[in-house]
Amino acid sequence: MEPVRRIVDGRRADTVQRLLDEALEEVRAVDYGELTVRSVAKRAEVSPATAYTYFSSKDHLISSVLWRKMQEATSSFPEGASLQEIVRGITAVFADEPELSRACTSALLADDPEVARLRDEIGAEVGRSISGALGTVSPEAMESVMMAFVGGVVLAGQGYFEFGQIAERLATLVDQLNPPVARRARKR
Repeated sequence: MEPVRRIVDGRRADTVQRLLDEALEEVRAVDYGELTVRSVAKRAEVSPATAYTYFSSKDHLISSVLWRKMQEATSSFPEGASLQEIVRGITAVFADEPELSRACTSALLADDPEVARLRDEIGAEVGRSISGALGTVSPEAMESVMMAFVGGVVLAGQGYFEFGQIAERLATLVDQLNPPVARRARKR
């Protein structure tokens, strides 16, 4: 799934890649409130009109950066990865990029159809990865694990604990939900 409003290839794909790369650099350099599509376009050496062709807003742009990072993280999991390995890999995106993490706290809550689409894609990708480690669990158990994961990411993003602690806390939750499933998830 493309993070932009339309499928791009060739030179246009290079432009989108430059915009995504420069958006990450910009979010590292300035507070999210100061970031604009125009400032990212300037960094990427493209016109603002070109940037807006691909990204409807700064929230869409930053959500697209996170979507790309999530795809990179989830594609690197080895077959049979444990729940803790998967959660550590996903949360490393936030721990390694604290400025992006803070920006995504705002961006992902935006009332923008493009952001909503990416939010759904990110959630589905995380869910597939976690589900792969858990194996067969009830939909209710999976929903509980996902709620706990998202809550853990939000709490860690707010500084209540470290991102690295989410994996162990989530494994403890899974133990409580279904001990036989938890043992299988840890052995993988």
